[in-house]
Amino acid sequence: MNLNWQALVDNRQRFFWVLQISGWIGYALVNYIGSKVFEMRDIYVFVIVLNAYAGCLMTVPLRYLYRRVWNAKPWILIFVVFSVSYITGTLWSVVQKYNLWEIYRHGYRPDEWFYYLQQGLDSVYIVLCWSGLYFGIKYYQLLQSERQKALKANTMAHEAQLKMLRYQLNPHFLFNTLNAISTLVLVEENKDANQMVSRLSDFLRYTLNTDPIKKVPLEQELHALKLYLEIEKVRFDERLAIDLDITEQAKEALVPSLILQPLIENSIKYAIAHMDEGGKIEIKAQVFANELLLEVGDNGPGAELNNGQLRSAGGVGIANTQDRLKTLYENNFSFVLSNNTPSGLKANIRVPFEKAEK
Repeated sequence: MNLNWQALVDNRQRFFWVLQISGWIGYALVNYIGSKVFEMRDIYVFVIVLNAYAGCLMTVPLRYLYRRVWNAKPWILIFVVFSVSYITGTLWSVVQKYNLWEIYRHGYRPDEWFYYLQQGLDSVYIVLCWSGLYFGIKYYQLLQSERQKALKANTMAHEAQLKMLRYQLNPHFLFNTLNAISTLVLVEENKDANQMVSRLSDFLRYTLNTDPIKKVPLEQELHALKLYLEIEKVRFDERLAIDLDITEQAKEALVPSLILQPLIENSIKYAIAHMDEGGKIEIKAQVFANELLLEVGDNGPGAELNNGQLRSAGGVGIANTQDRLKTLYENNFSFVLSNNTPSGLKANIRVPFEKAEK
């Protein structure tokens, strides 16, 4: 129903005729009710219909005239409105008198001149009201149109920002992976290099086929993370251990695509890569109090923190993750870094729980 009404308002031609016809039907109904109060004869209803029909036809040209002077100076616009309303109202008054006296009173003519003047002014007031409604509705439509344009521009900017943040991560990851493949080729580890290229292809296909604006089920996100981690496992072999603790309910939650990948990439870059014996990354997800709680932790050397944030931020991963969450959830989220136990760094994300449709 709301969509149909909005479509009607947006179609200005149709909207005008709906209001024009409805308004004059309403005018005729009000006069008909008045005729019943004063016990007029049934033939007076025919006069009412003729008067409303005449008013409807005579005010239509005003629309086209007002459109021509719409951008004129205010004093010119006011002068035109009052002038044409007076002329149209007077002409309409003549038509009403003719219908009343010829049809209802069979040629009767009053002797008092003030009667002519009074009836003419009443018609002018009605036409002035019609003009006021026309301009009011016209301004309303313009305001709605400007508001829709502003919302559309805001949405486009919002989407562009999200895409920029999402795609800014991919070249960073791609650069590291291609370096690793290059190293494997140089040391003639062709089998591992080929395996890494194959998994990189699958991972990039996923990133290209996933709209960065839309949210995806966490289960689908975990599948992409496994592709990414398999690529990294080619580099680190047994030095990289992964521990997943995901509840069934959490798997159904909607999350921004590739929201965890930069956090895992940071753990690998700043923790696992600097540990001779390798290390472990823990990924946890659960639903609590209608919120999705995500956690990515490692057992590396950790980092210096200040109020849950890195004291000296390096790279774009964490900053982009925060910016994407801010853009998508405004203030309805939290992103906190803390020291892991017994060592390492831990990132906690809290977002509203949205269940994916099956």
